[in-house]
Amino acid sequence: MEYRVLGKTQLKVSALGFGCGAVGGILVKGSRQEMLRAVARACELGVNYFDTAPLYGDRASETNLGIVLESLGQEVIVGTKVRLRLVDLENLETAITRSVESSLRRLRREAIDLLQLHNYAGETHTASQEWLNAEQIARTVDVFKTLRAKGRIRFWGINGLGDPATIRQLLSTEIYTAQFCFNLLNPTAGLPVPPHFPFENYQQLMVRAAQEQVGVLAIRVLAGGALGDLADRPANAAVPIEPIASGGSFDEDLLLAQQFRFLVKEGYTKTLAEAALRFASSLPAVSSTVLGISTLEQLEAAALSIHKGPLPAEVYPRLAAIWENFSVQLHSTGNPSVG
Repeated sequence: MEYRVLGKTQLKVSALGFGCGAVGGILVKGSRQEMLRAVARACELGVNYFDTAPLYGDRASETNLGIVLESLGQEVIVGTKVRLRLVDLENLETAITRSVESSLRRLRREAIDLLQLHNYAGETHTASQEWLNAEQIARTVDVFKTLRAKGRIRFWGINGLGDPATIRQLLSTEIYTAQFCFNLLNPTAGLPVPPHFPFENYQQLMVRAAQEQVGVLAIRVLAGGALGDLADRPANAAVPIEPIASGGSFDEDLLLAQQFRFLVKEGYTKTLAEAALRFASSLPAVSSTVLGISTLEQLEAAALSIHKGPLPAEVYPRLAAIWENFSVQLHSTGNPSVG
């Protein structure tokens, strides 16, 4: 397993991160035996970063991860999150502290390695969507500093989703990490795309983050499974899946994803999931590619995929041509065509 420095935290995280959310679902809906086997095997493979949140499985993910790690006696890097509601803004310190202390109890830890703000960032505060503006996020950082002084958290970060201009502004402030959606369907957080690209354009914010020494975590690398290879969702995985920063529906994403199967047909990769993982992890800005784990077999395949390294340079012009055509496909007929 390759290890990469997580920005200015100087933590060394595994190139493959273990996503403990409901999309993969093994730490939410799996049996205790499945959880133990998967986390133990992940550690054997060298995975040392585990990503969870109170919202994952209505706190079940944190609870199960804490039990499993304690049972295994494993020392790993754990990231969790805090999501703020409108009412929480009236007393941020109380709300954040309460969330952190509850997470620590569930995780059975003395300190959280990485606490990430789960809200989207926007130019203006949006109460209905729980978006926070830059000033509100700066206030949360002040609370994070207090919690670090008390030994309850080590580092903190933001959700790299929302308004790109606001996120760009935040990257130059006192934050340590940011997580971004980055996949073959929407590569805009890391790579340039045509001006008419139909999905949210995150304007290469991952590259900007790396320039600011902000550690980058790539998420949704399989687009919720649309870039996977299973005809049916595994029993542990979430259904249905709401796309983030891509198509209007999961079915639309599935159709668009088929255009990348040339990578499998022409022997560049064994599976589409392998292609997606190698694509996401190859960007130099990415510290860890976080994959939601459903099964032990998926974990094994993901570790092998990451180990194979980047996709060949020769395929990138063809990827760019696919992205160029996305807008035409979606806007000319209202539905993607796989050709």
